[in-house]
Amino acid sequence: MTGTDAVREVPADTTAAVVLKRCDLLATHSSLPGGLIQRVNLSREHAAVNAIAAEWMREAGMTTWQDAAGNQCGRLEGAEPGLPALLLGSHLDTVPRAGKYDGILGVLTAIAVVQRIRSSGRALPFALEVVAFADEEGTRFGRALIGSRAYAGTFDPAWWELLDEHGVSLHQAFLDFGLDPSKVQDAARRPEEFVGYLEAHIEQGPYLEDEGKALGIVSSIAGARRFLITITGRAGHSGTPYERRRDALAGAADAILAIERIARSAQLIATVGHLQVSPGAVNVIPGEVEFSLDLRGEYDSERDRIWTVVQDMLTDICRQRRLSWESIETHSAPAAECSARLRAAVGEGIRSTGDRRPMSLFSKAGHDAMAIAAITEIGMLFVRCEGGVSHNPAEYVTEADVAATIDAFERAVLAVADATLASSVAAASASASASAPAASGENA
Repeated sequence: MTGTDAVREVPADTTAAVVLKRCDLLATHSSLPGGLIQRVNLSREHAAVNAIAAEWMREAGMTTWQDAAGNQCGRLEGAEPGLPALLLGSHLDTVPRAGKYDGILGVLTAIAVVQRIRSSGRALPFALEVVAFADEEGTRFGRALIGSRAYAGTFDPAWWELLDEHGVSLHQAFLDFGLDPSKVQDAARRPEEFVGYLEAHIEQGPYLEDEGKALGIVSSIAGARRFLITITGRAGHSGTPYERRRDALAGAADAILAIERIARSAQLIATVGHLQVSPGAVNVIPGEVEFSLDLRGEYDSERDRIWTVVQDMLTDICRQRRLSWESIETHSAPAAECSARLRAAVGEGIRSTGDRRPMSLFSKAGHDAMAIAAITEIGMLFVRCEGGVSHNPAEYVTEADVAATIDAFERAVLAVADATLASSVAAASASASASAPAASGENA
């Protein structure tokens, strides 16, 4: 912080130590035993953390509500009621065997910053809203960004038929959670309701740590496409001669290694994280293999070009091995660029913590900000995570880095406020000049 902000006292429950304790508390709401974390959309654990987050929002001075998609929301009015809002937030759902901070730290940082600003007594030229999105990870139903897509008005009705691992549909899960599927559109917000969106998130990579920096500015977020690919051959006894085999797993192995080579040469991200072999017996040649492909790139056009290359490769391998293949696209999200205005605000926030040359980073991971970009400008702040490890119980952030995060995020919000006020003053001055009567020739 700088100037008078550097010496003012902040509320005790907005310190890094408290935010980390809150992360610890939310981690106890899990469907896995033994201290492992899993918290999926529309579950009992989801309901529990929404209720806890709502209480913290109210303590910070916000009015709260859970929207029609299960997102937990809070609002602090600005200088006058009903102003557009600067939206702050992230998500509270997790992957299986998750860490404590991915998404969660962003929500709790947002709440702490709202409480600090309310306690300061400063009236902002916009409202502040905090949102804890319901389903960023897509763990339960295999579709990422369900909560934020509903919030942005881009929910796909075809998702109602999605099934979880227990055969429960998304439609039924809404009902079980107490939500009305026919009203999901009520969660959708309009562009005119916002002045922008800011999100703090752990960096899912080692670059900040490698540079010895606590915080970074996100420049853009990778566009992602996900596929479920099935290679089909013919099951047979393990004694079948090689020249007569139609081994789907051998074909899949060739394909997966080729995908890695193709993506690395193009400097894109390609991940195969799921593999299912059928029939799965030790003495049977695999007749069918299903595997996932998560393909990401900074530019959608290059990502899509590489998918075409991968398809040609799959066709070649399957022809050589007398196999067939097919794919289903399970997710698609365009790349999202953070706006120059909000990047500047995040940069000002980071500089206020003492880092005079903030690092700019391209996010290879997806975030709720990608969905929110459909309705307003986005900006993101990255926080150093030990080893760049995420989606893993080993996720770790230091208390000092969290303290810097809260300070920088607060300064970023205030920087947006300062810029908004300056813009309003300039507009008013221009309007007054345009409406002033022209001077007569005699008095000129």
